[in-house]
Amino acid sequence: MARMALVAALLTGVALSSGAWADTITFHAKMDAASEVPPKTSSGTGTATVTLDTAAKTITYNVTYSGLTGPATMAHIHGPAAPGANAGVVVPFKAPVTSPITGTATLTDAQIADLEAGKYYTNVHTAANPGGEIRGQLTK
Repeated sequence: MARMALVAALLTGVALSSGAWADTITFHAKMDAASEVPPKTSSGTGTATVTLDTAAKTITYNVTYSGLTGPATMAHIHGPAAPGANAGVVVPFKAPVTSPITGTATLTDAQIADLEAGKYYTNVHTAANPGGEIRGQLTK
């Protein structure tokens, strides 16, 4: 019996040290012009998927869009802000920001807490809408 307990304890230690207990959380956003602050007029739409690895404190993002008034000039994850409020850039996406936009970034504990609380949003900017043409709040 003692041997089985020792083996179980060793296996648990191996699992913990290998990151087997790491949590991944996926967030989604539906982006449109009406969600911009203030709202814009555009037929542009998009989606964002952000996956958080809580052990590594990293996110992986995939943002797609179409129908903008022109080429995207910038795109970011902003926060912390509730829907209807604006905030600064947390994760700038590297140029060129053609669809799909993919990448990774490392977040602080405070940034992770804001993301999990629904206080981050993605947006895509164009020349016609330099403050942002489409936007979507990231939610679990």
